[in-house]
Amino acid sequence: MRASLVFFLMAGLLAAGCSWKVGPDYEPLPKAVPAKWRFGVKEVKDVTNTAWWEQLGDRRLDALIERALRGNLDLQVAAARVDQFMGLYGSARSILFPQIYGQAAYRRQQISAGQFGVDPALFGGIPDTNIGQLAATMEWEIDVWGKLRRTKEAARADLLAQEAFEQGVILTLVSQVAQTYIVLRELDKNRDITLEIMGILREQLRIAEARFREGFTSQLEVEQVRSELERRSANLPLVEQTIAETEHALKVLLGENPGTIIRGLTLDELKMPAVPAGLPSDLLGRRPDIRQAEQALIAANARIGVARGLFFPRIFLTGDIGQVSQDLGNIMSPNANFWTVGSNALLPIFTAGRLAGEVQAAEAVQRQTVAAYRQAIINAFREFENALVDSRKAKERRDHQSQRVASVDQYYRLAKLRYDEGYTDFITVLDSLRQLYEAQIDLLFAQRETFVATIQLYRAMGGGWIVKARGKTYNPRPAEAQIVP
Repeated sequence: MRASLVFFLMAGLLAAGCSWKVGPDYEPLPKAVPAKWRFGVKEVKDVTNTAWWEQLGDRRLDALIERALRGNLDLQVAAARVDQFMGLYGSARSILFPQIYGQAAYRRQQISAGQFGVDPALFGGIPDTNIGQLAATMEWEIDVWGKLRRTKEAARADLLAQEAFEQGVILTLVSQVAQTYIVLRELDKNRDITLEIMGILREQLRIAEARFREGFTSQLEVEQVRSELERRSANLPLVEQTIAETEHALKVLLGENPGTIIRGLTLDELKMPAVPAGLPSDLLGRRPDIRQAEQALIAANARIGVARGLFFPRIFLTGDIGQVSQDLGNIMSPNANFWTVGSNALLPIFTAGRLAGEVQAAEAVQRQTVAAYRQAIINAFREFENALVDSRKAKERRDHQSQRVASVDQYYRLAKLRYDEGYTDFITVLDSLRQLYEAQIDLLFAQRETFVATIQLYRAMGGGWIVKARGKTYNPRPAEAQIVP
């Protein structure tokens, strides 16, 4: 028994002392970082690690984002997948340790007398026997070549990739809630502008009909106003339909049934968030999709070692200990004790190319993940570059549209004044009113796009706020992988 214990101790030291692992070790790929962006931003703030949406100053929006973090179903799915891969990691880690099982058995048997050349008539046959057994059995694969450690390495990378995916869901969710809320407030103001223009046109129609009855104008002027009023009235149902659909989309993001959304500040009252700062190299560590792609590459790299390790012998240590007796009453007596210790090795000799095929497949998958990782980096830089351009150009469009509204508003006032004094025809007034409405709608769209571009810039940057937002969810953190059983 002492020799067996020494044998297992030596095997354990051998397994613990093995540092070499079959297959390539992961080495981070060189990253082609852009030297500069297309548009430099002078006044920027490092706010990517804070809850940037709070800069908008709308408590209703803050509450909506917290509800989304608690109730969004896609986020709950992502959290459950992290828990799933935590369990798979625990399963992969377990193969490095001895696998011990308890067993209990009982059987009653009749041995053939003829098997031993005994005449049953002379000796009355061989009596029935009872055999009971209580034992523990152990099997332990010694990871001499590092194949099992590569399996654990791949499982851990898969787990970290899923955690990065969950953080990516949080990043997208917060951005979508904020962006959808901005769109909703833009539609609300669109409806207000449409109702205001309709009110002006109704008043103009009342005046035109009164002037027509008095003989001061023709029916042409009345129909011109009526046509414009019906045109704007036809737009209103579409705007209200879009408002309802946007509310329903926002409710889905919250993980709730469709319904109305309680608003906070108007689009004009919302504050523009500061432009986030960041260097190109910082972007690689902030974005969850890049971290996910890198962990996928680490896992694929480790699985090459797993596949190559199949060419090496698999060395097992085995052992059994327990009691066995034909008399169940004496099964716990010292005479019933037994134990066995052994080892075996399994070496592939002919597999018809199966192992070579698995190595080939693993290497091909690794090349795919290398390309996907590089593509993720390029896409990250592209999205951030686009967001910088959109943010800058959206502000320029908003400024021009604001000046246009001021100019058209003056045009409408002058046209109305000249018409009232009889210096111009009514078609000029309608043209100025039409241009005023369109300019206000275009300005509204430019305001929305300015907010959306800034939100997309924060989304492209990622940031440490994602981890803080994860703490606001109701999704439990995955339980650590268990050691027993």
